[in-house]
Amino acid sequence: MATYIHELLRWPHFVWSEAAIAADLTQAHRRQGLLTGRMQALGFPLQKEAELNTLTEEVLKSSEIEGEILDRDQVRSSIARRLGMDIAGVPQADRHVEGVVAMMLDATQNYDQSLTAQRLFGWHASLFPTGWSNLRKIKVGAWRDDKDGPMQVVSGAIGHEKVHYQAPRAELLDDEMKAFLNWFNAAQDIDSIIKAAMAHLWFVTIHPFEDGNGRIARAIADITLARSENNAQRFYSMSAQIRLERNAYYDILERTQKNNLDITPWLSWFLACLNRALDRADQILANVLQKAGFWKKHAGVSFNDRQRDMINRLLDGFDGKLTSSKWAKIEKCSPDTALREINDLLSKGILKKDEGGGRSTSYSLS
Repeated sequence: MATYIHELLRWPHFVWSEAAIAADLTQAHRRQGLLTGRMQALGFPLQKEAELNTLTEEVLKSSEIEGEILDRDQVRSSIARRLGMDIAGVPQADRHVEGVVAMMLDATQNYDQSLTAQRLFGWHASLFPTGWSNLRKIKVGAWRDDKDGPMQVVSGAIGHEKVHYQAPRAELLDDEMKAFLNWFNAAQDIDSIIKAAMAHLWFVTIHPFEDGNGRIARAIADITLARSENNAQRFYSMSAQIRLERNAYYDILERTQKNNLDITPWLSWFLACLNRALDRADQILANVLQKAGFWKKHAGVSFNDRQRDMINRLLDGFDGKLTSSKWAKIEKCSPDTALREINDLLSKGILKKDEGGGRSTSYSLS
């Protein structure tokens, strides 16, 4: 049977090689500073647009890592409303999306508040507002009780499961979480980015909830990264990068949790992933500037509300091909109205027809 790091005598006294991570750590801090400076040079509306795009990606991709696909428009709508932004033509978010967004925004907007058991219970209840995870009733807003057996991370078909990890027993959770929270809230001589990586690993190793541990661990890391910048505004998404590297993420977690208390490999991976996330923030900035440039260029052109909404969707990254039938469905208008509004944008040079024709005609921005 495998031995896990939480079973070791000196758990949770992690050690690491500062020399091995020094270059990546320096680079991460430098990139954080450069990104913050670039964003602060933008006007307030563009900053808010960049933050909206980043937080939307963070919520969507953190859920995707766990195999849950949320509706992008609902997520964006919920975040925009909570940030005080007015975006017309988007659907009202459902109860589940609202809960996921509430958790993430509490973590990032209130990064300077203490992390407590009650705050974590509130996050957990927000993730599972009905008390169900898929088709399974779970214990919500409280530590797990292991009534159905030990908490394990498994893969494979029933009868051929592979156990990747087994968490501490439920009766140990009060003490385990008290130690974690005392450490997290205390002032320490630890670099804040290193603390983010440690907090993520430590929490997900304890695995205190019946479900949702990964998303909460990533939210805890986001708190610490926000503290490292002393800034509630988020302009890069660690979860979006982890989603791109999901297999490597699970692999390094498993290897670390089955190893000794030297977490140098985990810190190296986390820092490299963070640096790649900071690199990807350039794309968020480019998209925001492109969108702002488009509306500045066409400031004198007349658009109705449906046209303006659809153009914004295209600028934000439309999912799939835009057709007249999709236009009619999204904007809740007749097919004739949709086609008339599309033809108007074609005549103004805003849209162009994609290759192909007939019933399969699709459109994109010129």
